[in-house]
Amino acid sequence: MKKLAFGIAVLLAVAGCDSEGFMGYDIAPSYDKGESDGYAEGEEPGGSQGAIQGKPGVITAGEWNDLDNWDLWSRLMNSTSDEQGEEQTDEQRTCYGDTAPYWRFWTNRRVALKVVSGDNAPLPGVKVVLSDGNTKIWEAVTDVLGRADCWVGLHNFEYQSGKLSISLNGVRMEGEPAVTGWSEEPVQMNTYTISADAPEPKADILFIVDATGSMSDELEFLKADLEDILKKGRELNTSITFRTGALFYRDKGDTYLTRVSGFTTDLNKTSNFIKKQFAAEGGDFPEAVHTALEESLQKFDWNASARARIAFILLDAPPHQDHQGVLESIHKSIDRYAAMGIKLIPIASSGIDKPTEFFLRMVAMVTEGTYVFITDDSGVGNEHLEPTVGEYKVELLNDLMVRLLHKYLE
Repeated sequence: MKKLAFGIAVLLAVAGCDSEGFMGYDIAPSYDKGESDGYAEGEEPGGSQGAIQGKPGVITAGEWNDLDNWDLWSRLMNSTSDEQGEEQTDEQRTCYGDTAPYWRFWTNRRVALKVVSGDNAPLPGVKVVLSDGNTKIWEAVTDVLGRADCWVGLHNFEYQSGKLSISLNGVRMEGEPAVTGWSEEPVQMNTYTISADAPEPKADILFIVDATGSMSDELEFLKADLEDILKKGRELNTSITFRTGALFYRDKGDTYLTRVSGFTTDLNKTSNFIKKQFAAEGGDFPEAVHTALEESLQKFDWNASARARIAFILLDAPPHQDHQGVLESIHKSIDRYAAMGIKLIPIASSGIDKPTEFFLRMVAMVTEGTYVFITDDSGVGNEHLEPTVGEYKVELLNDLMVRLLHKYLE
């Protein structure tokens, strides 16, 4: 089942859109078919939460990787509200380049690299440091594809760099790495050949889930999918020792802020914890995303020598961007995710807006992850935002997440 997805905002928002498509892209839509028990004292699931019985393999979703589609990302980021005309809505005007200063994520100076062995095999688990002179400005870890990306001035547009260098596992590489900007030109890949030991055949998989009331339309189905994904992922990757964990979060002032089930090799323990959670409270649109990210680092003993570390975050709302210290907390957590080699894979549910979509895509890129979005095809949940992307395949979310696990573990 394939879908050519460019939302109404894309069709209208950018000057120069004509019958040949948006900025050279075909836009004609086509369809081709801590361990708690989950309850606070005196709290019981109520309303629709208690009535819905979710089952796996129902919710549909798509995936879009901006690192692999840099030309489109560059075109979107180079388009600002000043270019889009007064006839556009506020949401349409904020869905492109204006999101960079709004979230303070400037991805316009990318150092893409691949590390391979002498026989050209990808080398995972290599510690990467990008330095400006003698100052360390970015850290990353290569994934199973041998890939990593570093960023110059990610949170500071005015940052002026000097002479850049790359170090791999503490050894400085010769020459200055190429930097790729927001450009239609091909990404400049910096390839290095070294010798390194293979990481342990282990993987840490964390599920971070928004459990506020607006998630109630989909959460029971998502819970069923998560349990099924745990089993299928292990069956498909029998050579890998899995540890799984879960963190459910709400917002400040709710019955709880976070509930945690730490990493364990006992998949039933994680599944049983997930089964007991339900959606409630929340109130306003933004939620405690920054707290969830902080505690995903503070309360989980990530294995630095594992072959892969992956965090799926399922949500339908952004962080409190306007609260003091929240944006700084987000930046610190995301930078730490990258330094630890933890892929953050957002899964956008019904209710997100365009600024949130682009925020999720940016944090996915910076952590070497990918963007997943639930679609209307299943009929589950409220209306889902049409993503500003190119052609994508509609899959069962269950299958998509298992596929991603296998891709980043094999």
